[in-house]
Amino acid sequence: MKQLLNIFILLVSFSVFAETPAENDFAKANELYKQEKYSDAVAQYEAILAKHKQHSCDLYYNLGNAYYKLNKIGPAVYNYEKALMLDPGNKAVLNNLKFAHNMMIDEVKEVPTTGFSSIVHQMTGQLLTDTWAKMAVAGAFLFLAAFAGYYFAVQTSQKRLFFGAMIILLLAIVVFIGAAIFEADYQKSQQPAIVFASIASVKGEPKENASDAATIHEGTKVYVIDELDGWKRVMLPDGSDGWITAESVRVLK
Repeated sequence: MKQLLNIFILLVSFSVFAETPAENDFAKANELYKQEKYSDAVAQYEAILAKHKQHSCDLYYNLGNAYYKLNKIGPAVYNYEKALMLDPGNKAVLNNLKFAHNMMIDEVKEVPTTGFSSIVHQMTGQLLTDTWAKMAVAGAFLFLAAFAGYYFAVQTSQKRLFFGAMIILLLAIVVFIGAAIFEADYQKSQQPAIVFASIASVKGEPKENASDAATIHEGTKVYVIDELDGWKRVMLPDGSDGWITAESVRVLK
């Protein structure tokens, strides 16, 4: 019986500490990167995304680095941007994205945003939607704890203290929930995309024989605002818009 118990404990420990297939593949990809086998590393990282459906800031960051080493600026920028979607304030990603931008032909400019929603997004965009939601849940538990303290408190001063805490926490919960809902809706309305084509002609109309309104290059970030028959209408970094072939860009979401 004791032997069976020891075997069971051993099996449980293996199951707890054993790496998942995705983690094993990620480690292999990282080793290929260290060996400067960047093409093989890219293939391994991409296989993790396709096979295991794993999405993490580290994975996209490493994949972006591998593409950067191969001088493939479009895919590098794309994966850095994907990493930032999962961890907006990651300094390592932001730093390497700047290096990638320096290799681009087009000047990197952000379209100036105005309006109430843009102003609110500057605040709510500092955190992910899930983070706001988790903060709301944590606030709810703290509110319950404050309510319990208020209910069982004997002294008037203690009741006032807990009551004040309940009011503050209730307001915080409302703000957190509002921020989560707003940021989720805002992100749904945005369709950022990265140019993958070496050169992409921006047309005034969604057809090949239309005159060129502008020319953009690999790595440029645009925003998709409409689609029609294999064409995407995009907003350019300078605020203008036009049509490019759908195959020229890859949407980040």
